[in-house]
Amino acid sequence: MIFNTDLGSQFTGDLWINVLKTNEINISMDGKGRAIDNVMIERIWRSYKYEYLYLNAPANGKELSEGTAKWMKWYNQERYHQSLEMKTPDQYYAHTNRNIAA
Repeated sequence: MIFNTDLGSQFTGDLWINVLKTNEINISMDGKGRAIDNVMIERIWRSYKYEYLYLNAPANGKELSEGTAKWMKWYNQERYHQSLEMKTPDQYYAHTNRNIAA
């Protein structure tokens, strides 16, 4: 698992870094002054909120976890994306990797 953040003090403090390392989570931080580094992940979370979370408010953590997993699977395996030539992310990734390997 990878945890991506900006360089805010809440994410660079020893306490937080140790929590991530203890749980074997890789750390990824955007470079200083690189505010647009996370545009793609911000788009995914916006879609998640408007297409799932705001429409299906979970009653508890279990529902949130299960619903999020289901939505992520749908987003990556079934939802076609205009920016990916009307392919799902899984289809686009597989196609791109085949072309690189060829």
